Amino acid sequence: MNAVILTQTQYEDLVNHLEDIKQKLNDPQKTFSEQYLDNSDFIRMMKISPRTAQTWRDEGLISFSQIGKKIYYKIADIEAFIEKHHKKAFKTEKL
Repeated sequence: MNAVILTQTQYEDLVNHLEDIKQKLNDPQKTFSEQYLDNSDFIRMMKISPRTAQTWRDEGLISFSQIGKKIYYKIADIEAFIEKHHKKAFKTEKL
């Protein structure tokens, strides 16, 4: 096992950085639906082709953000898209 020696300043910086990460992970203001998925994660999650995702964007079926060439989907928008296409179960009487 190797030992790592840090100066007091390095140690304090490391602890502060870890505290920042902990605070961001435990932030009650940031809910799951405020997070984003990139295009590849969206495609994998929905089990669709890249072309289908492009068609949905082109037809305005799913909201997205684009930064440069990178596409992002808000999880809340994905949930809304799925809910919009939700079909209620119906009961048929047995003969």
